[in-house]
Amino acid sequence: MALWNEKPTPATAGPTVVPPPAIPPERNSPERLSADPGLAVSPRRPTPKTSSEGGDSVIAANLTIEGKIEGSGNVRMAGRFKGDVRIDGNFSIEPGAHLTGQVLAGIVVVGGELQGNIESAKRVDVQEGGVIVGDVKAGSITVAAGSRMRGHVEFGWEDEKVKVKPGLVGGN
Repeated sequence: MALWNEKPTPATAGPTVVPPPAIPPERNSPERLSADPGLAVSPRRPTPKTSSEGGDSVIAANLTIEGKIEGSGNVRMAGRFKGDVRIDGNFSIEPGAHLTGQVLAGIVVVGGELQGNIESAKRVDVQEGGVIVGDVKAGSITVAAGSRMRGHVEFGWEDEKVKVKPGLVGGN
């Protein structure tokens, strides 16, 4: 017998309505905020991404900026910048970009042109076509064929002075 031809029994008189499962409101939705009298009702703006979430600050190719860059996070430069860069993060000079100033960052990638020094970087990568006119001090350096550099390079040394064993210097 088909279900649509069945007659309801007294115990099941009328259709059974099952309510849809309750969907909890989002953490900061206005519905949740208004349902909780202890919370003020105000829409919240999204939290900006931090460098650990992969967000990079970018200086676009059509920009020319003069000033100073300081802070934490990663910075990619595709335009022209005159000034010093001091960041807790990675710094990348894209091909065609130009920087005149000092750089202090964790990892520095040079694909464009840098006129200035790189200080105390963990690693420096000079890509094909990259140009550095200045001194470089880094934990390690990678130089691609087709790149150019004019300056003094120190890599593989720790920040402390190299300890010399007694008797090796000064004839003792």
